[in-house]
Amino acid sequence: MKVRMGKRGVIVVPKAVRERLGLKEGMVLELEVKGDELVLRARDLWAELRARGEGPKFDVDMFERELDENEEKWLERRTENAWL
Repeated sequence: MKVRMGKRGVIVVPKAVRERLGLKEGMVLELEVKGDELVLRARDLWAELRARGEGPKFDVDMFERELDENEEKWLERRTENAWL
């Protein structure tokens, strides 16, 4: 599959590939150079964190919700102050 690189090196992962791999906005993708090839791997950091933090004292889902809420508040403030 071919993709075109845009300004500032931006590439778009085609929708069919995103759906097949379950890629979502905000996911971290790991880019590796092997010889003259680029290897792009999806990493689910929340799944990795959950695997590391299993136990009664560590509620990853709560942390994720809190981060999402704070991000929404930040985006609202940014939009409200866009004229500054």
